[in-house]
Amino acid sequence: MMVQANGIDLHYDVHGDGEPLLWLHGGMGHGDDWRFIFTTPPPGYRLIAPDLRGHGRSTGDTPTYSFRQSALDMLALLDHLEIGAVKIIGLSGGGITALHLATLQPGRISSMIVVSAPPTFPEQARSIQRGFSEAMLSDVERERMRARHQRPGQLANLYASGRAFAEGDDPSFTAEELARIGADTLIVFGDRDFLYPVGIAVDLYEKIPRAWLWVVPGGGHGPVFGAFAPAFVETAGRFLAGKLPGA
Repeated sequence: MMVQANGIDLHYDVHGDGEPLLWLHGGMGHGDDWRFIFTTPPPGYRLIAPDLRGHGRSTGDTPTYSFRQSALDMLALLDHLEIGAVKIIGLSGGGITALHLATLQPGRISSMIVVSAPPTFPEQARSIQRGFSEAMLSDVERERMRARHQRPGQLANLYASGRAFAEGDDPSFTAEELARIGADTLIVFGDRDFLYPVGIAVDLYEKIPRAWLWVVPGGGHGPVFGAFAPAFVETAGRFLAGKLPGA
């Protein structure tokens, strides 16, 4: 399905029935990436899976990318679907978008799971972003990128926006902004993330009022795929159902 949102064509799919759950994919991904984690839509949820601005079938790709604008796009999508409050799973760049949503309109987010999403990019990440290009990917990943992002110039814009993050200021959440988040928030980080040191997860945990922290042993960036998926599915299901650890 397609909707006009803030000057772009925003593509989204809906799977399953029940409580609305917004899935926000990572950078260079697309909405269908949820299938790499969940074999079927999470039971009891209406999974809403957009292609974020400029990704997949959504238009709006440019050589720079704004996570805040992506959050505004998601608010427009929720309005279009007549959804007041929503639960969110956000991965990497999708997690940054989720943090923007939760600071822009705290009442719209009932709970969220934020995976590998920093409040600001550390130098460790920026040094990698400066050289971001197709050459950094494996042959399998390159083919996957070309299949996802097929419009002329789309991939070039996405690679350029990845490099632009190195000198950008989004994300740059302050302690005051993070303190506005009212949603129960599960922060998930791998302790072997090549982009973000695990101290970033602790920083988020300390600044978001109702936060829980899960550091995945041996997990890299986005420790929710492959062998990590079953544990994430179980933990995410319990958390979104309100079965909060230690509460």
